[in-house]
Amino acid sequence: MRDCSVTRGLEIVRGNRGDYERLSRYHYRAERLGVYAAVFALKGRFRTAERLETVGVIVYTMPVLGCELRDVATGGFFAGYDRGMRATLLNEFVRCISRVVVEPRFRGLGLAVRLVAETMPLMNVRMVETMAVMGRVNPFFAKAGMKAYFGPVPARCVRMSEAFGTAGIEQCELIDARCVDSKIEQLVRKDSPGGRSEREFIDDEMRRFLQSYGRRRQMPAGLERTRYVLGKLTQRSVYYAWVNPNLRSNI
Repeated sequence: MRDCSVTRGLEIVRGNRGDYERLSRYHYRAERLGVYAAVFALKGRFRTAERLETVGVIVYTMPVLGCELRDVATGGFFAGYDRGMRATLLNEFVRCISRVVVEPRFRGLGLAVRLVAETMPLMNVRMVETMAVMGRVNPFFAKAGMKAYFGPVPARCVRMSEAFGTAGIEQCELIDARCVDSKIEQLVRKDSPGGRSEREFIDDEMRRFLQSYGRRRQMPAGLERTRYVLGKLTQRSVYYAWVNPNLRSNI
């Protein structure tokens, strides 16, 4: 964390739903907060304000039952139990970081790292976990002391990447939605001797890929669909886990 007059005046305190709601619009999941286990807020007093201002917030929730990479991280510690016992053990030993939000004016100062590093021990559980969609781009959880676990590339992503390659779209081009969409538009539309045209082949593969994404499965062809497919194709969640060294268990 960068040490400056702003950060020195900030403190982490127990927060509430209101602290999250003040900053929720800055999070990519801007929906209302559901049931949570704990909220901590990063607060400071600026200028002549009478009240402490919330500039960052972290939300902890209870863990979900099924998580493949949790089994990897714990050596299958929770996997050998029935559903009821697994839920009991998870609720006793694990908490999940659900949101970390820093107000835009205070980003770049290492405050997200501070929120994670200083609040995990306060949860008083053996393990803290989280799934980070942007974990490869901005690994602040790792900087806060959590260990990263990377899952295998889903089969649907492998198939879609191979389909693009078959149509002459290189891997290095998959970061540019406009380029890919332009190449799709230029694909031959006429039937090939094998039955489907190149364009029909890619359209079919994109529709197949989208079957895993709910209401998006019926997206019409075009730049928006291409951008969405590429976003899911290149986006990889990272599982992070932190084991509390001050609490003993077999995890």
